[in-house]
Amino acid sequence: MSPVADHDPRNSGTGFAHTLRASRLARGLTQDELATRAGLGVRTLRELERGRVARPQRTTVSLLADALNLTGSDREAFLTSAVNRPMLAPPDLRPGNTRYLDTAGRIVRGRGALRREPPPPVPPGPPPAPSTPTRTALPLPTMTPLIGRDADIAELLTLFSTRRPQAVGEVVALIGMAGVGKSGLAHAVAHSAVAAGWTAVSVTVTNVSQTTDIFSAIAAVFGVARAEELSETPEPVLIVLDGVDRAPRAALEAITWLRARIPAARLLLTSRRPLAGELPGVVDWQVHPLEVPGGRRLDAGSLRQVPAVALFVERLRAVRREPARDDELPTIAELVRRLDGLPLAIELAAARGRVLELVELLARYQHRILDLAATDPPGRRLRDAVADSYQLLAEHEQAALRRLSTFRGKWSVELAELLLDGVVDDVEAVLDRLVGLGLVSVRGPGDLRFRLLDVVFDFAAERCADAGELRAARLHHAEVVMRTVTRTSAELTGPGSAAAMLRLDYLNSDIRTALRYTSVREPETALRIAGAIPRWCRLRGRDVEGHRLLRRLLDDRRTQACDPATRAWAQVGAAMLATAHGRGAEELCATESALRVLIERGDVTGELTARALLAGIWQALGGSDEARRHNEAALGLAVRTGRGRDIAVVQNNLAWHDVLVGDLGTAARRLEGSARRASEARDARLGAITEANLAEIARLDGRFDAAIALGRRAATVIAEVGDPAHRVRVLGTLGQAFAETGQPGEASAVLAELAAVPGSAGTAALVNGYLALARGARAAAAKAFESAADLLAGRDDIRDVLEALVGLAVSAEPATRDRALEDLAGLRERGRIRLLPREHRLLARLEGTDEDSPWVR
Repeated sequence: MSPVADHDPRNSGTGFAHTLRASRLARGLTQDELATRAGLGVRTLRELERGRVARPQRTTVSLLADALNLTGSDREAFLTSAVNRPMLAPPDLRPGNTRYLDTAGRIVRGRGALRREPPPPVPPGPPPAPSTPTRTALPLPTMTPLIGRDADIAELLTLFSTRRPQAVGEVVALIGMAGVGKSGLAHAVAHSAVAAGWTAVSVTVTNVSQTTDIFSAIAAVFGVARAEELSETPEPVLIVLDGVDRAPRAALEAITWLRARIPAARLLLTSRRPLAGELPGVVDWQVHPLEVPGGRRLDAGSLRQVPAVALFVERLRAVRREPARDDELPTIAELVRRLDGLPLAIELAAARGRVLELVELLARYQHRILDLAATDPPGRRLRDAVADSYQLLAEHEQAALRRLSTFRGKWSVELAELLLDGVVDDVEAVLDRLVGLGLVSVRGPGDLRFRLLDVVFDFAAERCADAGELRAARLHHAEVVMRTVTRTSAELTGPGSAAAMLRLDYLNSDIRTALRYTSVREPETALRIAGAIPRWCRLRGRDVEGHRLLRRLLDDRRTQACDPATRAWAQVGAAMLATAHGRGAEELCATESALRVLIERGDVTGELTARALLAGIWQALGGSDEARRHNEAALGLAVRTGRGRDIAVVQNNLAWHDVLVGDLGTAARRLEGSARRASEARDARLGAITEANLAEIARLDGRFDAAIALGRRAATVIAEVGDPAHRVRVLGTLGQAFAETGQPGEASAVLAELAAVPGSAGTAALVNGYLALARGARAAAAKAFESAADLLAGRDDIRDVLEALVGLAVSAEPATRDRALEDLAGLRERGRIRLLPREHRLLARLEGTDEDSPWVR
């Protein structure tokens, strides 16, 4: 029989794997994108494209066809390419071999004869006396269908089917924590091998098994009296040894002997611990929990295809009469996510469906999943299964696992080293041990890829509390978080800003956990953490939440004696977050005081940040002289210290002073210089903000096409980096430009986008005002402009309020118009603002234009 590799679609250029990959690439999709569209796991898709799934499920193929938008003949060809092919046996295994197995659950002894080739026909009569001993054929254990393991089975069969020079007697060990499904997978591989014509043998190793017991069991199914006679059995065979770690010495001695005496044997082992260091040539094959639904909302059909959900639904059907309804699937999805896809946990939970409704099951066990137990005696709990793996650890490894339970999200080797400092010496070795036992999961690219399974997390947290280590562990965790976010937040400006943002996003759960604990127990530590992350909070739209926390910590009497520089930075952060939602004026005095502290300490970065914030607050309040003073002082400091990026930031801010005095040309030149410096600093976010400001200058100058082109480019980048405040501003520029140029459809699309961004009500009202003017609805325009003036007052830019008042004066009835003109005059005097030519033209036409809007034409 030809080797499996000869039929690999990647070699032949045909087959489902090739078709799938070609279809995906033709549509410009990554594996992640296609998997997300289809509601499948990335690993499943990867295995399909590698040709490692011999029989892809029809539902899976249909989901992929839908995700690829295939129709008609293209869809039919795609589906046809996935027609099942028979699973191939190893090249030197002949079909027809008799299947033998021990009795499930214990070692068996017996004798029998192995059938080699079908005997030739003989005349009727009494059978000849046997020349070899006879034996009894023992069937493989009856199994319920294994769900979600198709790719695993195919890959394991491929490992055994591909002959390599050094692969004589090759061994694969399925490793992982108790309950992950090692035994089920091993026996499923055996069943698939038998279906393809292999000979499969299984022996269950117990705690009292001796080497001779294992030999006797295998000899029995080979039909020989003693193990020494096994060398007379040349045919290849798959031998499953289930539970090697229960009697490791006896099992390893038996495996070593078998590999030497039966060269054609393939051995498939199951073990809770890795064997590569103890058995030369063994392949440790990690068995992972089943795939669970991701964060994306899936329809009922897609949810049923997720392996963990499918297993729960199948097991639930066994204990209650009616199948799971579609409206129950979201609850099931949430439950299997909490169970982390662990098959044992899923089966224990589904068994409770006999007496509990699914919502009751989730409410009862969501926060105590370790209490899940079998409904039949002796009622072994999930906690006991985790404890089995925990007991395999040395004392220092157990201590490390307990400390690691303070991490709530993913973590890196570096973070583990910081957390375990003083607990273990060789962190890498301990992590290798924990990963090998399946207690720590490794998923995703990058360094933040480690996490404890939820059941392990709960178990380790219990042990941490029982050992009296919880308080010290949580405080040390908070210190690690504080050092990490302080270092990472410093990278939120410049070329590494996107990576720093993503890193803080990954650490979100740990940041929140550390803040919750230290806000009560160690408020000074909480102040240091909260004072390090305001920029991240603002860019992620968490300004209100972050401002409240900082204000509470700054007002806490326990932080009053904290280092003045720490308090000053926290105050600057509070001002940054307050300004983002229009409450910067509340932090004005305290931030002025913080600025003096930072100047005394010689903190250049802190002074530049504080002055930029104070300039923005004064500008929103109409204090143009104070705003300009802070900006010019910041520019001088940035020039003296050679900070090119900070020069670009200050030039952006000074451009708005040029706009206030009506000098659009100087403002544009400043911004063009700022754009060059942003490019030199490789700061994409600053470059996009500068381009957005240039778009606004173009709009104010009546160059609407340029405004739209610049605004669209800037909006794309700003949406990617996640800066809500600047996103509102650039969308406002686009919306107003579309409205003023008679493109209501485009303007409405911008309004829909604005509605999803917090703090956009005033800007949206301004766009609506221009839209109403364009269609001649003066009453609606007046209402929108009046609302915009109220909502924008005291926020980012006083000039936005001026523009709303001009629009109100143009569109309102005489009484309201006169009041708007009075407010406009007061605003211009207070803020030293000059009207632009477009505004002069509008206001000059007020007389005699009550019936006709100037924007109608």
